Amino acid sequence: MGDGTLKKYFVSGPDPDDLLDEDKTAADGTFTLKGSESELTTISPVFKIYHDCDDGIKPGKRKVKFYIPSSYISTGPVAKRMFDIGVLNLETVFPGEERDLI
Repeated sequence: MGDGTLKKYFVSGPDPDDLLDEDKTAADGTFTLKGSESELTTISPVFKIYHDCDDGIKPGKRKVKFYIPSSYISTGPVAKRMFDIGVLNLETVFPGEERDLI
């Protein structure tokens, strides 16, 4: 995936999602996102990918969301475990996939 936008959000109930980190993929498709949030309750981070893979000339970008498992959430600013999402074929249409026109 070249030139994809990656965003990591913290979902907090009825409030809008808080952006934790944002980056673009490297030429080889690799990326690293980090983020921390000071909250009284546990957080539910969501990893979102915005891309145009296998999309033709449709307006906007395809948006795919992945919820980070709670076992990767830790207390403090440094993660205890790194979540490796592996290799994804973004030509796939994922369940719940949306289109972002912004």
